[in-house]
Amino acid sequence: MALMPDRKRSWVESANDPETDFPLENLPFGLYEDDRQRRHTCVAIGDQVLDLPGCAHEGLLNASQSIGLGPRGLGHVEAWRAGEIRRRAAELLSDAAYRDRVDPHLIPQKDVRMLPSFGVGGIGDYTDFYASIHHATNVGRLFRPDNPLLPNYKWVPIGYHGRASSIVISGTEVRRPCGQMKAPDAAEPAFGASRSLDYELEVGFFIGQGNDLGETIPLEQAEKHIFGLCLVNDWSARDIQAWEYQPLGPFLGKSFATTISPWVVMLDALEPYRVPAAPRPEGDPKPLPYLWSDHDQARGGFDIQLEVWLATAQMRAAGQAPVRVSRGNLRELYWTLSQMVTHHASNGCNLRPGDLMATGTVSGTTPESVGSLLERTKRGAEPLVLPNGEQRKFLEDGDEVIMKGWCEREGFPRIGFGECRGVIAPARV
Repeated sequence: MALMPDRKRSWVESANDPETDFPLENLPFGLYEDDRQRRHTCVAIGDQVLDLPGCAHEGLLNASQSIGLGPRGLGHVEAWRAGEIRRRAAELLSDAAYRDRVDPHLIPQKDVRMLPSFGVGGIGDYTDFYASIHHATNVGRLFRPDNPLLPNYKWVPIGYHGRASSIVISGTEVRRPCGQMKAPDAAEPAFGASRSLDYELEVGFFIGQGNDLGETIPLEQAEKHIFGLCLVNDWSARDIQAWEYQPLGPFLGKSFATTISPWVVMLDALEPYRVPAAPRPEGDPKPLPYLWSDHDQARGGFDIQLEVWLATAQMRAAGQAPVRVSRGNLRELYWTLSQMVTHHASNGCNLRPGDLMATGTVSGTTPESVGSLLERTKRGAEPLVLPNGEQRKFLEDGDEVIMKGWCEREGFPRIGFGECRGVIAPARV
């Protein structure tokens, strides 16, 4: 994609690269730790990070913009103020008159240790939805061939309450979990290391503005409560999950680790990449009134390309590049982000700043567009064959999973999310 001549340029040259995830039009928020273990909020620009407290100390941000930029991360930065900071950062990074004062507060991304954007321990709650009808149908067909999609799916956004304490930042090693499993032909369950470890390609969204206990969030107000989006890998131990999930759903098969990308992309940056909500097939029920608005249907989707890449230990040892194993798009979700927020709060549940929600596995209609190995390999019956001859039914120790996401549209720059990656370490039995 060629650089557009009318695009506003940054004096940070790497931000003008048409292939960068972080042009001037993006400026996602993050949190990093310096060599003294001090935490700093920041934005990404090209291959650099801009230290926001440093800019505030320099007098480059006003007092209102500086509120909440302390070491606790973004949990105390309201969305409207974050928008102000983002616009001010764009001004500082595009006007060469500021260069001498701003340049000392730029640090190469490769030299910083990123943290979860809402601070260590700052993600209060985590809810994972099941918003891809293609994923739900694929999985249902594996376990219930005659009845793949349960009757409530088309009426209500399905979700479960996940474990916030085990959310980790991209690059963190993920240890293979142990748990209780039962083979189909076994008389009783056994305890041991999972043999069916899987990834799940998802998009997360952080709550920036909460609601009081007992209050609801109307659909037309839901987006005002969303701070921004990130990538999520909701690691899943399928054998543990299969034994434990009835009758209450996911538990230890998922709570051992969830990896998120370090950057939170604001809705303002994603505005040019909005699309209508995925059309419902003829005959599907119209959602109940509290989950329906013409406005949300007209622009509640996001055209975000999503990919999964895999690098085995053998591939890395041989110097071979990762191979892409999935490519899908967020626009195919059955439920919009706003519908998920509204439904979550419809019973009066109080959402809080820093809460993370995720879409559930994003899958399309082709084998190459599914977001998990469970679907791609038909529960292990059709192993994935890699270019070097290795096969995968599920993940093995040493495998590295890399997720990527970005938006592109004619006349607009590429907007990316960075990477969400993790390597599988052996279990401690």
